[in-house]
Amino acid sequence: MSDLVTGDAVVLGLRPARLPSRALAILLDLAVYVTAYGVIGVGLTFATASLDPAAQAAIAVASFLLLLVGIPIAVETLSHGRSLGKLACGLRVVRDDGGPIRFRHALVRGALGVVELLLTFGTVAAIASLVSARGRRLGDVFAGTLVVRERVPGARVMPVPAPPPWLAGRFTQLDLSAVPDGLWLAIRQYLTRMNQLDPQVGAAMAARLADDLVARTGAPPPAGVPAAAFLMAVVHERQSRDAARAFHAGAAAAAAAAPPVPPVTPAPAVPSGFGPVPTAAPAQHAPNTPYAPYAPYAPRSAPAPAAPAAPTAPVEAPRAGGFAPPA
Repeated sequence: MSDLVTGDAVVLGLRPARLPSRALAILLDLAVYVTAYGVIGVGLTFATASLDPAAQAAIAVASFLLLLVGIPIAVETLSHGRSLGKLACGLRVVRDDGGPIRFRHALVRGALGVVELLLTFGTVAAIASLVSARGRRLGDVFAGTLVVRERVPGARVMPVPAPPPWLAGRFTQLDLSAVPDGLWLAIRQYLTRMNQLDPQVGAAMAARLADDLVARTGAPPPAGVPAAAFLMAVVHERQSRDAARAFHAGAAAAAAAAPPVPPVTPAPAVPSGFGPVPTAAPAQHAPNTPYAPYAPYAPRSAPAPAAPAAPTAPVEAPRAGGFAPPA
């Protein structure tokens, strides 16, 4: 892996392409360019048959430079370092700082490629690539470029083993703010691969990492706790804190993004026109009071004739309001 450093002091972990993959990509590119040159050369031969030999030679040299030098330079410039062969092999040409190449980089690579690849049949390029630590040929050295691999197989991420149950929640008060990311990465890599290490080597690594962690946290090492179990418990505590922080941050962001709910105002009471129904209290009798005897029956007299009722004004029907009648 190549440790390229950008202008922002960021280390890029790029994998330089080696000789076999680069040679295959160059062969694919040359096969396409030579085939195109042969087809166009035959056409130019018939088209310039009536010209003198000097004109035919000039046209042949121009077509050679155009197809085998100019076209590769144009392709690498427009595709930012991905020709047909490199695209098929998963390669790409980048600058030394990891950025995309420009016309001047492609021009230097193409001009030196005539000597390295065409005139010497790739011998100089193969020797330079084998000698270079990053597999670069002379065109890459003078242009300040590097051919890297784009399709890198992803490594399987193994989960960190869970700590023993008797250590759960024991390090909730531990200050982890001074622990650097590099130490966390080293601890995680050890915990995910400790079963593949020699027992003695693994125990020594666990003790060293535990000492570094104790020195960063400022807390004394716990008595009777193995180093590997201590590392598991601390990593589990850090993951729990990160998960809780992310959960609270997500809940706060969702609450802030939600629209405010307007307060619910109760509707005013609508008079119905009916008063409360009076309820008669049950009659109560004083104790030890005898009931009055019934009065003797007397025949009723005939009722007097009622006076005629006065005419009344017609009653208007009630107007329909905006409320539904009560059920």
